[in-house]
Amino acid sequence: MREPHTREIVCLEPSALALRLKGQRHLTLLESVMRSEHLGRYSFLACNPKATLEVSAAGTFLDGRRVEESPLALVDRMMAENRQRHVPGLPPFQGGLAGYIAYDFGRRLEPDARIPDLAPLCPDLILHHFDCIAAVDHMQERAWIIAGDEKRADELEALLRRKPQALGSHVITGWQSNFTREAYEAAIARTVEFILAGDIFQANITQMFEAMIPEGFDPLAFYRVLRLKNPATFAAFMDYGAIQIASSSPERLLRHDGTIVEARPVKGTRRRDSDPARDASLIADLTSSRKDRAENVMIVDLLRNDLSRVSKPGTVKVPVLCGLESYANFHHLVSVITSELKDGTGVGGLIGATFPGGSITGAPKIRAMEIIAEVEQAPRGVYCGAIGYIGFNGRTDFNIAIRTAQFHGGTARVQGGGGITARSNPAAEYEESLTKIRRIMEAFAP
Repeated sequence: MREPHTREIVCLEPSALALRLKGQRHLTLLESVMRSEHLGRYSFLACNPKATLEVSAAGTFLDGRRVEESPLALVDRMMAENRQRHVPGLPPFQGGLAGYIAYDFGRRLEPDARIPDLAPLCPDLILHHFDCIAAVDHMQERAWIIAGDEKRADELEALLRRKPQALGSHVITGWQSNFTREAYEAAIARTVEFILAGDIFQANITQMFEAMIPEGFDPLAFYRVLRLKNPATFAAFMDYGAIQIASSSPERLLRHDGTIVEARPVKGTRRRDSDPARDASLIADLTSSRKDRAENVMIVDLLRNDLSRVSKPGTVKVPVLCGLESYANFHHLVSVITSELKDGTGVGGLIGATFPGGSITGAPKIRAMEIIAEVEQAPRGVYCGAIGYIGFNGRTDFNIAIRTAQFHGGTARVQGGGGITARSNPAAEYEESLTKIRRIMEAFAP
């Protein structure tokens, strides 16, 4: 088992450090912008990976070489081959795999599902092997470089001492949805019909907004605005050459700390209000809403079932059911499900059992995914997938990529929607889909 090289460095804002790495290969920033001891304590920054695992329609590739192994089995093999000791007292990600798993990767996990092969927006999975990272502990206001050897640490430290790189424009206008209002409300009504017919209990339906990327636009400049407009616990920026991702998600898909698995589904949302009395009224409306609580409980049951497939019997627990969490722009109902993995189960097996997250599919999951594809008629790409890391020290953490913008092929894409139940009102659901993306669109504004 390898021992990483560590050194402490001057602690700066992670997004400010990212400016010094701008232009480096496969820049990856996993940032806790809204900070708390338990959910928003750490941020991580890396570039110039040792190797890259990519899954696309053409196959599975490790550093450009095609491999026949299944992607998640390959992840478990890479974990076994690169196992390193966890250094206590440092942030949990100390080197390993980091990147994204697109929502559309879920088709590969459910081969019997009747999901059409829609033209992909991007590769289904990109995970980079980072043997050198910068890690920040916001509670201690300390930062470190953690590397496979001293030479790699020297290289990253030299990059972090450079002058910040110049930024371009953050502005994009001319957005258009793939739905008219009437068509989106009809899609919601159709989903309600599926529910009343007994096909599903709920499904998460979204609309996609697209715009051409203008000359001079800079995705990192946009992320710098977004992180202020919509600070979140599980934010991220990734520049992977052909695709860039800017995310300000409040939701965790799963975390594994080496012993305990934790999932934190978000179901139930109300906007924040600057007037304290109106804000309190919105909280009361959310916490007393039968629809929102029922939606949350259904997803909790789904995740309990998902986790039970890979967990020791009797260890799946729900320490928090429909708890209130308040963020800069929204109040959410959040539940917490925990478990202990069965002996011999790797992170590949854990991801295979839980991906994509139940809160952005619906219940039952496979039928909900089929209905989503039928109703939306478009791939989701990274949106509603997961962004995060798989540490070679046995620590793993992924968000669910909501509140997320994607830049690929000259087009910017933003999606928003919500969970549909038998009680859903199509007009209200349309308005909620706009509310979910409002801060993102404000970050694109001049």
